[in-house]
Amino acid sequence: MAMLRVHLMPNWFGSSDPAMEEALYETTILRQFSGLHLDRIPDETTILNFRRLLEKHELAGRILQIINGYLDDRGLIRRQGTVVDATISHARARARPRTRTASAIRKGIR
Repeated sequence: MAMLRVHLMPNWFGSSDPAMEEALYETTILRQFSGLHLDRIPDETTILNFRRLLEKHELAGRILQIINGYLDDRGLIRRQGTVVDATISHARARARPRTRTASAIRKGIR
């Protein structure tokens, strides 16, 4: 099950096998989705071999089509954007000084 989920993510996010391996090490939400822990991350060759196995048996495209259809029917399919670690996003937001917009300044609103 974990390898199937790992196989799906590069298709959804447009990443390579080496990038997927790196992302699994760096991004908690991707590890959680795949059900993996840091001590069990597949390397890029394992990811490649799993994809080739699915392709050999003509399963890769059909599996992706079925899962994407399921997600699309429920309004859950991701069309664009990127995965962002919320802790990084939150830290950046807190680090920026708060400024008032020009329209708020004209209105005297903070």
